[in-house]
Amino acid sequence: MQKWFMHVDMDAFYASIEQKDHPELRGKPVIVGGGGPRGVVSAASYEVRKFGVHSAMPIAQALQLCPHAILVPVRMARYAEISRTVVDVLRSYSPRVEKASVDEAYLDATGLERLFGPVEDMARRIKREVKEVTGGLTCSIGLAPVKFLAKIASDLNKPDGLSILPPDKLSAFLQSLPVEQIPGVGKTMARELQNLAIRTAGDVLRYPKMFWERRFGKAGIILYERAQGIDPREVEPYTPPKSESAETTFEVDTRDVGFLKGWLFRHADRIGRTLRKQRLQGRVITLKIKYADFRIITRRVTLDAPTNATESIYETACNLLDHMRLEEKIRLIGVGVSGFDSSPHQLLLPTLGKDSRATEERRIKLDKVMDELQDKFGQTSVVRGRLFQQVAPPKKRT
Repeated sequence: MQKWFMHVDMDAFYASIEQKDHPELRGKPVIVGGGGPRGVVSAASYEVRKFGVHSAMPIAQALQLCPHAILVPVRMARYAEISRTVVDVLRSYSPRVEKASVDEAYLDATGLERLFGPVEDMARRIKREVKEVTGGLTCSIGLAPVKFLAKIASDLNKPDGLSILPPDKLSAFLQSLPVEQIPGVGKTMARELQNLAIRTAGDVLRYPKMFWERRFGKAGIILYERAQGIDPREVEPYTPPKSESAETTFEVDTRDVGFLKGWLFRHADRIGRTLRKQRLQGRVITLKIKYADFRIITRRVTLDAPTNATESIYETACNLLDHMRLEEKIRLIGVGVSGFDSSPHQLLLPTLGKDSRATEERRIKLDKVMDELQDKFGQTSVVRGRLFQQVAPPKKRT
């Protein structure tokens, strides 16, 4: 039976969602990112990519390349929500679906021809269904007999593309495949390969396997195998995340505790909503801060009982912050929840000691109402009062 891997990659996912939810942004250069000019680009619309802007680029640099770009904040809960609808479409074809990230997934399409016809027809059908359930978002799909080649294929005809690498075409394709596109070839290895005049996967095969093993160890063996189109990895069905977190880099460093707590609540709200969507509760709350000199400090506490209540996450994070002595101004603050399957430990700090079970239950009920309203009318339809209490951002020094 012919093996088939399908890689589904949403096109400019974050930016496309923002343009879908906000029609006034359609056709305009959109940058999704946080932290102001000191943050990084999380996603770039195709309109802004024409100016050389791309993901992971400092926002300040992106705005220099495209001064008229529109900067919008990251809404991770919204992206995760739509991501789940896409994965649901894939799972309607096969339970063997691996969510590689919020905007991409693999599907093991082996043997599905008997149910859905040729894999190319199935891929086109999936593209139509994804577009329908997401309200117009497009995806690009790659099909190949090997996992890593399916991912490479999905990038060949973006956006809204479909590329198939049949078994009898793999050798010719690999012969001219730029070596930098082979997964596992980072910048350092790429430079060494360039020094060896290795430009393509085909060039790798000029040397024996032992040569590459001596040169790069295990990574050299993987390079040699993938240059031949060998990848033993299978699709690994979804497993629950080990943690959920959110963080923000500030435009101006600050020691304003009120401002910091305002951001803690925003993060707790986003994390709590995501956990509730995934029906997860965590015992471990982690606070992360980065000082102006880039030192990173983390503090964590283990709760008596798991929670996904926004207020409980927020109060615990605030408690951790209150027990810290801020040595200097802070550049970044973040919150994380983990320990979804862990057992209770002795508390490192008092967490929700004054809160009774009844209080926690009230919080859960409030979260449920908020989630239902936001699901029905949009995330900005109803906003928690604490978000209006956040102090203004610190002023830039002049």
